[in-house]
Amino acid sequence: MPGKRLDDFIEDFQRDEAAEKRRLAEEKSYEITEYLDDVEREFQQAVQGDAMFGSTAPEVFVGRSGYPDVSTGVLSPMAGDSDAADFATSGDWYQQGYQIDDVLQRRTGMLNSTRSAKVDVNDVWDGFVGTQREVAIADHPVDVEVGLDGTPDIDLTLDDVSTPTGPRARAKNADLAENPHVPRPVEKTLEDDDWAAEGAMTYLYRRGFDVYDINTILSAGALGQGHNRRLVPTRWSITAVDDTVGQYLRGGLQHSDTVDDVSVWTNEYMGNRYWVILAPGQWEYELVEMKAPESVWNPSANDYYLGSAHEGWEGRTGYVEETAGAYYASRLGVLEHLHERDRQAKALVLREVTDEYWAPVGVWQVREGVRHAFDGEYGVAESFHGALQGILTQLPIGVGHLRRKSNLVAGLQTSISDF
Repeated sequence: MPGKRLDDFIEDFQRDEAAEKRRLAEEKSYEITEYLDDVEREFQQAVQGDAMFGSTAPEVFVGRSGYPDVSTGVLSPMAGDSDAADFATSGDWYQQGYQIDDVLQRRTGMLNSTRSAKVDVNDVWDGFVGTQREVAIADHPVDVEVGLDGTPDIDLTLDDVSTPTGPRARAKNADLAENPHVPRPVEKTLEDDDWAAEGAMTYLYRRGFDVYDINTILSAGALGQGHNRRLVPTRWSITAVDDTVGQYLRGGLQHSDTVDDVSVWTNEYMGNRYWVILAPGQWEYELVEMKAPESVWNPSANDYYLGSAHEGWEGRTGYVEETAGAYYASRLGVLEHLHERDRQAKALVLREVTDEYWAPVGVWQVREGVRHAFDGEYGVAESFHGALQGILTQLPIGVGHLRRKSNLVAGLQTSISDF
């Protein structure tokens, strides 16, 4: 699809006025509270004696507190008539137009049956952890029977990287109620005790597994060399998979030609607005986040909070602190687009986090927001400078703030007065 002149693209870009004005109204908070009450009632109906039987999504949760002794859980929807697959984090949520309250309702509708466990799980395929690992490597939701010890803690745990988790209850045991089907590529990675985790991850990605599936398998300690197989806290595994697959895609672009034009792409999802500038040149990438004042992300400030992280051709050697998992999630979206075109580029991603993003639902929405920025029309500019100048009117900060935070913007051979 040919791009438009950038000024025409900006002129045609209309922000959703309803979304501009939408806030976390009182009825939304009441809605979530009332839903938690419904969850408690569903739990009472679902429990039979000291066990709960139900279909479970192919998803597990591993906590990080106390590592290497962690809380590990199986996530099970409590409504017996639910389609369990709809409760598992996936890119389908974007396609279906899920909003924040949709995600919170689905996640609060799942019981996290937990037990403490050691992270070393090389040959552990029995007991609670064994059942959890079987659930993680299966290619469809698996029926399980969980013996519970006490009533659940009806609550909602939010995280900026992981998808929210809902009610928690301590599990005495968990047993499979069916034989799960394991895809052959996953069996292959399990059978090879000499296959490093990074190689196994990229193998599964090449075989058509999305990062959501790979993250679940990695978190359950089912990837890597035999003696190194460990449960991986969910928050860590999400970033590890995004980073590993991103490095693989970046390596495949080493000898690719660069893009021909400077292009500008945009998307908006869940109160997050994205602008992506791709410019000719060797691979370089930066994410700049702008978080609104008096929002849940920047509650006490009078101005936007800016965070950024950057990498050149050789990539990064250390973990990103300021933008955390969002950096790797958005980078993956950019690299997938360039991989599809067999081109490399200098890439700047600008993420505006508005107060409409009123509860964290995990970096999956960043990944999908950037992935789908490349679905529609785009603008074409004569230069990187021209692209930035063209979108400044759409940004909540001035170029001075941006130059002080962005390596790519600061590197422009131009003065601020040119803007």
